Amino acid sequence: MTESQQRRGRGGAKPMDGATPAQERMLIAIREYIETNGISPTVQELGSILGIRAPSVHEQIAAMIEKGLLKRIPRKARSLEIVDPAPRIMELISVPIIGTVTAGVPILAMENQIGEVLMEAHVVRGTCFALQVKGDSMIDARIADGDLVIVRRQPIAENGDIVVALLEDEATVKRLYVAGDIVELRPANPAYQPIVVGPEDNLRILGKVLAVRGKTTSTS
Repeated sequence: MTESQQRRGRGGAKPMDGATPAQERMLIAIREYIETNGISPTVQELGSILGIRAPSVHEQIAAMIEKGLLKRIPRKARSLEIVDPAPRIMELISVPIIGTVTAGVPILAMENQIGEVLMEAHVVRGTCFALQVKGDSMIDARIADGDLVIVRRQPIAENGDIVVALLEDEATVKRLYVAGDIVELRPANPAYQPIVVGPEDNLRILGKVLAVRGKTTSTS
């Protein structure tokens, strides 16, 4: 008899998607960290949250990846992602549309609600807002002029994320590129040049683009 069968036989709750109690606690910790910070935790951070040593964290993560409960995203420093085991019942959440952001030359983002868009609940993680895109510099990332980008508010992002960034008082949607001291906001259209961010520039990440609504499909 397996551990999960023994627990159900004693009247205990069914483990989360086949996870052991320890793995269930780790899955909850990972989910809460992602919802709060917009990125997955490191092994050291998980160990600190759960009060266990790094080798134990590595062991549990490897077991959950083998079970299909977690996966790692290639070429990302914080690569853990929770695998949803089954399709979710469609639940929609209203996301406020707060203005316009350019996908060409940065323009001022007007922080006033001009409408709302309904999004699937599993897409909207954390505090989100929507912006209408102007311009075609992100067309190769399937973000076209007139589309709505759904953005999760977060002050940090990883290399390769598509973000809404604020330079001085101007906002733009671009792909973030970081290599050592080099920071660029890169378009996804060869007709445009990257925006090189210097140490004297006042760069703020407003959030990460989770999805696109309009003429294109969602993006990750």
